[in-house]
Amino acid sequence: MGARLGGRRAGDDDLAETHEINVTPFIDVMLVLLIIFMVAAPLATVDIGVDLPASTAQPPPKPNRPVFVTVKPDLAVAVGEEILPRDAVIRALESATNGNKDERIFIRADKTVSYGDLMEVMNLMRDSGYLKIALVGLETRSSPK
Repeated sequence: MGARLGGRRAGDDDLAETHEINVTPFIDVMLVLLIIFMVAAPLATVDIGVDLPASTAQPPPKPNRPVFVTVKPDLAVAVGEEILPRDAVIRALESATNGNKDERIFIRADKTVSYGDLMEVMNLMRDSGYLKIALVGLETRSSPK
């Protein structure tokens, strides 16, 4: 609170109070907060590279007689151990699964096979009703850290 000391009137023994806010500290605090947010805002939008840990989850149990579809490096397709032309793959799958479209089909592909070629084989199977498709890869054991 501030008081006015000059200009006394007659009969006025009390000091008159003025009700003014000193805004200088308020402005100082606001400027400090503005600087903090200006520095922190760009840091919040930077992508942070994260090295994700390996999963130690147990793989699901394999069926007694799994059906494998293999895409070889020369893009030949095999059902089980038999290499087939693309138009015969579905007939071979129906024979291997006894017509059961709900059976899981395991796809193996050489790592040199392009993603597009692998998707062509998967789309061929999906179009014929085989929707449960699993990708097969090498299992690596990582030591827990």
